[in-house]
Amino acid sequence: MIPFGDFPVVSKKMILKEALTEMDMANLGLVCIINDNKELIGIITDGDLRRKLLKVQKPFSSFLVDDVLIHSKRDPVTCSSNDDLKYVVEKMGRIQIWDLPVLDNEKKLIGLLHLHPAVKKLLE
Repeated sequence: MIPFGDFPVVSKKMILKEALTEMDMANLGLVCIINDNKELIGIITDGDLRRKLLKVQKPFSSFLVDDVLIHSKRDPVTCSSNDDLKYVVEKMGRIQIWDLPVLDNEKKLIGLLHLHPAVKKLLE
């Protein structure tokens, strides 16, 4: 699991360009959006951004993360740190995703599970 703080996490009030910079610096195709209580409210992928930018004729610098949430995963699939790794990896395969947010018992974002390290761990 990638711990909180080591993957892109932003607020919906952030300027979209800053969120893209976070995504690019982490070399991931997504950014997690949280509220003030660190609760996950959505995920924006690079595909969500592309779809939004193609539909709206507006200067890029005026976009906020909130503007793209309509095209994002508003109720994303998640897992718990207590979930069985094999079960979670199988779930990721079934729904064809590479990254899965990890929530604690209070539904707060605590990490991100990336498929490749998870599979590597299972093969050890």
